[in-house]
Amino acid sequence: MEILNDDDYLDQDLEAYKNGKESVDLKTHEEINHSLCGYIERLDEGYVEVRLETTENMIVDKMGLIHSGFVFSAADYAAMLAINEKNVVLVGSDSQFLVPVKVYDEIIFKAKVRHKEGRKRNVHVEGFVLEIKVFEGEFKTVITDRHILKMKLIDMDSISKK
Repeated sequence: MEILNDDDYLDQDLEAYKNGKESVDLKTHEEINHSLCGYIERLDEGYVEVRLETTENMIVDKMGLIHSGFVFSAADYAAMLAINEKNVVLVGSDSQFLVPVKVYDEIIFKAKVRHKEGRKRNVHVEGFVLEIKVFEGEFKTVITDRHILKMKLIDMDSISKK
C-alpha cells in the first residue's frame, strides 16, 4: 500500500472526481491537514463523506481512547465541505458523542446541508465506525463575503468612547 502525504492525497482525490465522477470543485479548506481532519471520500453538491483514520497521535490514555476534539474536528470539516463555499465559518453546533472511539478506528462522516436561509446554512453530520453511529451533530454556519480574518468585526474605537 502506497503511503501518500496530504498534498498527494488531495491531488489524487480531486483527480478521481475528474476521471469519471461528476465533478464538484473544492472551494473551501484547501490547506487543511487531512491526517488530523479526514480525507474526502465523496463530494457532491450539499453532501460529503469524509474518512478519519484515528492514530496514536490522537489518544488520551493507555487504553487508546481518542480525544473527542479530533472527532469533532473531522465532523466540522465535513460540514464545511458539504457547504463548499470559499468563505464559510462555524458559528454554533449541537453535538453528541454517542460511542467512544479508539485508536485505529476509521470513522466515516456523512454531512448533508439541511437548511438554507440567506447566508446561513445548517448541516447535519453523522459519524460511523463500521455500522455503529459514534457521533451526531447539527452545525450552524454563515457564508461571508470575504475571509473572516479580513473582516472588521468590532470597531474598538467606538466601544472605548462609550
